[in-house]
Amino acid sequence: MTQGILALIAFTPILLILVLMVGLRWPATRAMPLAWGATILLAALVWKTPTNYLAAATVKGINSALEILTIIFGALVLLFTLREAGVLVAINRGFRSISKDRRVQAILICWLFGAFLEGAAGFGVPAALLSPLLVTLGFPALAAVTVSLIANTTPVSFGPVGVPTILGLGTPLNTSVVQVALAEKGLSFSQFIYEIGFWTAVLHSVMAVFVPLIAVSMMTKFFGTKRSYKEGLQIWPYAILAGLSFVVPYMLTAWLLGPEFPSLFGGLVGLCIMLPVTKAGFLVPKEPWDFPDRAHWEKIWLGTFTIDESEAEPGIPLWKAWSPYALVGLLLVVTRIDALPLKAFLKSIPITMNDLFDTDLKTKLEPAYNPGIFPFMFVGLLCAPLFRMKSSSITKAWRESVTRIKTPAIALLFTVPMVEVMQAGHSPQGWESMPIVVAQYISQSVQGAWPLTAPFVGAFGAFIAGSNTVSNMLFGLFQYSVAEKLRISHIIILSLQNVGGSFGVLVCVFKIIAASATVGLSGVEGLIIRRNIVPLVIYGFVVGVTGMVLVNWFLPGLF
Repeated sequence: MTQGILALIAFTPILLILVLMVGLRWPATRAMPLAWGATILLAALVWKTPTNYLAAATVKGINSALEILTIIFGALVLLFTLREAGVLVAINRGFRSISKDRRVQAILICWLFGAFLEGAAGFGVPAALLSPLLVTLGFPALAAVTVSLIANTTPVSFGPVGVPTILGLGTPLNTSVVQVALAEKGLSFSQFIYEIGFWTAVLHSVMAVFVPLIAVSMMTKFFGTKRSYKEGLQIWPYAILAGLSFVVPYMLTAWLLGPEFPSLFGGLVGLCIMLPVTKAGFLVPKEPWDFPDRAHWEKIWLGTFTIDESEAEPGIPLWKAWSPYALVGLLLVVTRIDALPLKAFLKSIPITMNDLFDTDLKTKLEPAYNPGIFPFMFVGLLCAPLFRMKSSSITKAWRESVTRIKTPAIALLFTVPMVEVMQAGHSPQGWESMPIVVAQYISQSVQGAWPLTAPFVGAFGAFIAGSNTVSNMLFGLFQYSVAEKLRISHIIILSLQNVGGSFGVLVCVFKIIAASATVGLSGVEGLIIRRNIVPLVIYGFVVGVTGMVLVNWFLPGLF
């Protein structure tokens, strides 16, 4: 069997997902079980993966899906608790007092506050928390999810606290071969990871300045009365300032402190700059932009999450309304810093399963460390005495959370195991796993244009695995080997992989399902993927061209 045919067969499950969800507009609850079944058949009949490995990969995938579902459920519990307490209405009024322009609201919430949450927590938390917050402001549910996903691209490589870079790339690259090569260049492994982090920030920043503008332009195009990009582009001075307010501290942090805190500090500093700027009206358009009247919204725009402002408690001050989110942010930070004892304590009670079905596969759950439990559910429970909630309101919040989790649970309990089966490998023919086979074929086909292709490999990894971190683990050593073979900068190629893994979340089924679930959307995953392909291609092309320029002209000697 030729490598091209093998690569095409390996790509079949992904092609099936694209056809069913993007082409035929099937919901993930129908498409993903079929894709999982097709993957099992390919692995068993073509790759001849042993049955015990298929079973082990499926169990590992189910455990990972449960981890994701716990995060979603925790976000839902917090969300509905805040709704029942009247907190979301108070926050809604606060943002309206800053600006009535929906474009401004989207930038402040999704771009800057979302970057802070990504830097602290990651794992799809920003889109899952911020999409419903936008709905409370009057955004259509589909618009809220779309904008949240587009804005949550640049910060992903450094959230939570640098895990995709430090562990995602550090784990597969920490080999004797790489260590020897670094020693010959006088570099330590920690310096190597630091350099990758810095150049990741540089490559991201080329596009990051424009991400807020792209997000609001997509919003006005698909959800405006005039259906025009122009209405989004009209806010370009404000959007560019918001981009720079994040990018400058983002790059400085990556340069001065390393890969742990660029997204967290970039979002926090950006908020400190843009909130007073917005309040003062600087660069804010005089004519605020809004969605059409709700009566003219398309049915597909609507989710099932709503709030009734007429029944909300009017006396909640803004500082008190924001206190649960502030506490969530604080707890996420202090539980993600190694130097503080809380992280070790929360991780000290894992549920571990080694040697699943007599294989080398293993899985581990850390319930206390899962952000869905701590801090989301924890803060949700604290809201009861803080806002003097009735027991009936608390019960209603939890009951609705259980109801909402059912649809994403069906999709994710097939999606994540499918990915694990694709990655299982262990073919008696000596073939690599399905994603690696596809990437190897592409690398041989493009040769000198690899810097332009490298970020899309990272995006492909994020699409199938749902994570920048997993994409880096999957393709990190592969990207290093391609750079070695082509004799171009390893650091720049690995940085391009890291960048691609972040903007790949635009079409990641996991993240789309998670964000959609919080606002009660289902069956729109294919539509979101189809629309998000445009910003994904733009992002990848720009950083790819930048990478080609760097490796060929500006940094040909960089390791």
